[in-house]
Amino acid sequence: MHSSLIGKVEKAKRYAQEPDRVTLSEFSVDFRGEHNIYTVSYKDNRWHCTCQFFSQWKTCSHTMALQQLFVGVLPKEAVAPPNADLNG
Repeated sequence: MHSSLIGKVEKAKRYAQEPDRVTLSEFSVDFRGEHNIYTVSYKDNRWHCTCQFFSQWKTCSHTMALQQLFVGVLPKEAVAPPNADLNG
């Protein structure tokens, strides 16, 4: 392997161990739920999900699961779902 590429691989490994270097600003995923596949996205500081529950509550199990999965790389305002008290 070329020596400059080896350096990049090592740097990438180090970066991967430092998730605080990354902040997700927007993304879209297909989420395989128990009954269907839903599109979940985060854009312009807002969550969206195509499931029925989200349309009423502006949060759902799919968005909350992604908040837990990406807790180290989401902006702080993306982690606390609206209308939900996760401590109670």
